[in-house]
Amino acid sequence: MSLKLEEAAQGFAAAGSEPRLEVLLALVRAGPEGLNVGQVQAQLNVPASTLAHHLRFLADAGLIEQEKLGRTVINRARFDQLEELAGFLLKECCVDANTARKRSA
Repeated sequence: MSLKLEEAAQGFAAAGSEPRLEVLLALVRAGPEGLNVGQVQAQLNVPASTLAHHLRFLADAGLIEQEKLGRTVINRARFDQLEELAGFLLKECCVDANTARKRSA
């Protein structure tokens, strides 16, 4: 699946604040097992209400997934979506430069 411009913009906007990027990086570092809310809160020293807002923003953008296990919510980075987001920019690498070179050849 290839991201559309609107989806990419939403993903970049979600990761575009320092606190949300810190949350996302903590979840990326945790790997596929993820972290519960308390673990993220302890690592980043973020108030619970603020953390809930950041997690919701990241989840709405599809960058993380949340799984409720009893009374615990496990948060995991969506590595597939993060790769897709990075690829959105990188797939355009040098396209115009290559086109200009072909025209001048």
